[in-house]
This record gives sequence, C-alpha cells and structure tokens, in this order.
Amino acid sequence: MKSRYKIITLLFLAIIVASCGNKAKEETAVAEEQKVDANAVEITAEQYKTADVQMGVIEEKALSGTTKVNGMLDVPPQNLVSISTPFGGFVKSTDMLQGLKVHKGQIVAMMQNPDYVQPQQDYIDYKSQLNYLKLEYERQQELAKENVNAQKTLQKSKAEYESMKARVLGLKTKLQLMNINMSSLEKGNIQSTIPLYSPINGFVTEVNTNIGAFATATDVLFKIANTEHLHAELTVFEKDVPKLKIGQKVRFTLANETSERMATVYLVGKEISQERTVQIHCHLDKEDTSLLPGMYLKALVESGSNKVPAILSKAIVEFEGSKYIFITDSEKAKEKNATKYKLVSIKTGVSELNYTELIFDSTTDWKSWKVVTNGAYDLLSKMKNSEEEE
Repeated sequence: MKSRYKIITLLFLAIIVASCGNKAKEETAVAEEQKVDANAVEITAEQYKTADVQMGVIEEKALSGTTKVNGMLDVPPQNLVSISTPFGGFVKSTDMLQGLKVHKGQIVAMMQNPDYVQPQQDYIDYKSQLNYLKLEYERQQELAKENVNAQKTLQKSKAEYESMKARVLGLKTKLQLMNINMSSLEKGNIQSTIPLYSPINGFVTEVNTNIGAFATATDVLFKIANTEHLHAELTVFEKDVPKLKIGQKVRFTLANETSERMATVYLVGKEISQERTVQIHCHLDKEDTSLLPGMYLKALVESGSNKVPAILSKAIVEFEGSKYIFITDSEKAKEKNATKYKLVSIKTGVSELNYTELIFDSTTDWKSWKVVTNGAYDLLSKMKNSEEEE
C-alpha cells in the first residue's frame, strides 16, 4: 500500500516538473519573440505611402583616396554666342524671352535705321556705273586691237572699271553683313529694316534690349547657349593637381540633388591662377538638356582606390548615440497588407558626396540587404512610439 502511494507521489511530482519546464520554454520563446519585435517595425500600405519610403541597396563606392573639388557647369565657346547688330539701329521688333528655344537661322530681332538706306542706294548706283564701265573697257580693248585709240586711253578705262568693281564688291560685302537680301536689292527693292539671325540652335539666356531701344555695334542684345554639350569646369587647388590624370572618373552632384552624375576628366589646365588653383575640363558621361550653364556642383575625382560598402547618408538614423539602418524583414516581408523592417546597428566610416561608408564584419552578407533610403526617421519614430504604448 505504501509502495503504491510512493509511486503515485513520484508520478505527480514528475507531471509538475514537466509542466514547469514547458512553461519556462514558452516564456523563453515569447521573450525571444518580443526581443526580435523590439528591433522591428511594421507599417501599413497607407503609412508606407505617407512616409514616402524608398528602398535601395548598399553599393560599392570609392570613398577613400578621392579628391574633393568644386566647380560649375559650362558650355564650350562655340556653343555660346552673343548677338549684336553689325550697324547701329533701333530695335523695331523682337519676341525673345529668357529660356526661349531658338533654331539656327531664326530671326531674333528686326533693326531699323534710315542710315541703312544710303548704302543700298550707293550699291545700285555703283552697280549701274560698273556695267557702263565694263562695256566701255571692252570697247576700248577692241579699238586697241585695231590701233584706233591710244594705249593711255585703254589703261584709263581699265583703271576706272577695276576701281568701280572693287567698290561694288566692298559695298556688297557690307550689305551682306547687314543681312540685306541681295537678290531683292538687285531688283531695286530697298529696305529700311534688317534682321538679326541666331547662328546656332539653343536657348536664350540673356535679353539686354527692348523694342524702341537704340543699339550700337558693341552692345550685346542677346545671348544664346546650346546646352546639348555641357561640360563640368572644376577648380582644383595646386596641391591636388598631381593626383589628377586625363581619363579619371568624376562623381558630382548638383545643388539640391542627391543622385550622382558621372563625368570624365578630359583636360587638365596648364596655368595656375592667383588663387593657386587650376581649371579641370570634364565631359559628362550622360548629356542632359535640362541642365543649365552656371549650375554649381560638388565633385569627387576618383583615383582608382579600393571600393568600400556605402549607402546614401540619409538612410542612416541616429538614436541614443548609435547609428542604424532599416532593412526589410525577409522572413515576414509582407503579412496582412503590412511591411516589416528590421533595425540594424552599423558602424560608419568616411562620408563624401551624400554617401557614407559602412564597416561590416567579413561574415556579414550585406549584399543581399534591401535598405530603406528614404523615410528611415519616420520608421524609427513609429517604432519608438509603439514601444512607449506597450
């Protein structure tokens, strides 16, 4: 009887111990799950849109061994023209506005001046005299063959003809510079206005006149730039010039831009300015007609150093003295129309041109990570608010 009682007691104790063990395991599992959730945040599709969450990857960038420079976008001299009137006059009409696109040969302004009339009258007069002197010279040549006239008379006729021919040719060149329609003038049509044409395709960058204004030959009325072939003009300090070589890659960003653009060093200046700087001429790898001459830029000239893992600087958030990034929770990427992100602690290195170096252990598989590059602070705020509510 006592033996049976002992067996029952032992079984009862075993059941209690097993129950306590299972409960401990469940509590441990719950604690681990809560620990994981403490480093993660879940947002709905609507919150995803409101926070403007954008994803990216960790890239390999040459952030060490680069040369920091400043500069601006510019156009080659042949792609920037200043338009003036060849002869002074009043602006009769113009439709030019800054930013207006113009084509080669398009009229940009009509100039008017009574003084334009006289050279045309002289041309018609000289042309008529030239025809007479030509006929007279030919007649004297025929007479000279028959020894009817004196040699002196022939020479005089020839001189008068050659002199008038030179006058007509010079006046014709002058009228062509005035953009006078010569075929119309040959028919006797004299014009008091002359057109100004655009010599290139491009955009109007400056308008320095208005209707009724008088302009001289030295006044720049319009400036037109062809932005199809912009280049980057970099200003490099004297000490950094030995690091630069033709063919090196240049990464640059414009004001208020985070995306990088690429260029290639094409020419290195051979003269040092009074500020001890040298100009570097770079060609853009990808043309963009929306860019404008004069835009300020910051650039890094790569020297071919080893590349390091880097992410956009705005993807990194700071909290309580540590730095973090958010990556997608690959195990629970999308559940019930919601997206989960994990908060990962990181170490950073150098920061250049909107990118920051990330330092990882050799065992970290960072190449497969999908990183939040925009809206990271919104996710951090939501995660901390959720912790406080709990």
